[in-house]
Amino acid sequence: MNIDSHSDESIMNILKMKKVAIIGMSKYEEKAAHFVPKYLLQNGYDITPVNPTTDEILERKCYAEITDVPYAIDIIDVFRPSKDVSDIINGIVKKKPKVMWLQEGIHNIEAENLARSAGIAVVYNRCMLAEHQRLI
Repeated sequence: MNIDSHSDESIMNILKMKKVAIIGMSKYEEKAAHFVPKYLLQNGYDITPVNPTTDEILERKCYAEITDVPYAIDIIDVFRPSKDVSDIINGIVKKKPKVMWLQEGIHNIEAENLARSAGIAVVYNRCMLAEHQRLI
């Protein structure tokens, strides 16, 4: 699977944005959907968990849906299987983040095109933790 065409400079500019909602954030420490957001939180990011199965993760209020988050978000980081991104893209578009970031292994062309047509930059098949460690 390829990665998007963002340059290192573009990714560095995205990583300067600090308000990040994590769709599919896990309460289980051994999962990437937990330790990646934990790393981001420890490195100055304002993390908002989105997961309908729990009320709190990492002492942060957890929202059932992205559209339930009552404030603006810079980046929506998605930890859901590629096929499931189609089910959540409308909520992402309604939330109007600057960036939709699909974690490593996630790529959904239809959803990505919908996001881009709404003016949302798309990063796919990249890990925020790995890119942060590599570039910052």
